[in-house]
Amino acid sequence: MPMYEYKCDSCGICFERIQHFDDEPLEECPECGGSVRRLIQPVGIIFKGSGFYITDNRQLSSSSRPSPKELKAPEEPKEKKALPAAESSAPKKEAAD
Repeated sequence: MPMYEYKCDSCGICFERIQHFDDEPLEECPECGGSVRRLIQPVGIIFKGSGFYITDNRQLSSSSRPSPKELKAPEEPKEKKALPAAESSAPKKEAAD
């Protein structure tokens, strides 16, 4: 049976009642006798069983699995190529005639 939450319009108290689905909503506050209204509350959902998460019971096909070569980190080059020597940053003087 669901639990419903009510709020009194007169005194402002909130209270809960367990009722059947087909029961009429309460209309009278148990404290002051004023009018009450039923509040809308989020529903608690409990997932039971397997298959609710991406990682549960998921079989990867051989075509979607990465190969062992793809899993290895790329190797660094063994030899580093020498960069050409940079030209002198000093400006060249032109020969005077």
